[in-house]
Amino acid sequence: MWTGYWPMPWTFGPMIMLLFAIACIAMMFFMMHGHSARSHDDGRPMEILKERYARGEITQAEFEERRRLLGA
Repeated sequence: MWTGYWPMPWTFGPMIMLLFAIACIAMMFFMMHGHSARSHDDGRPMEILKERYARGEITQAEFEERRRLLGA
């Protein structure tokens, strides 16, 4: 007859909960760390400025002014 008893150590449930909590914290850490690492691209604004100048979207005076503002 089925009694609903499953012979399992009492530590199994708390271990699973602890592993789940650690996995959630690790996932949040890696997601936040990955986002901040991608958002700090120092060379990209100057590259965009050079590309716009090469395509003729901005004049040489605009290029020089914006380059000065970028600090390059």
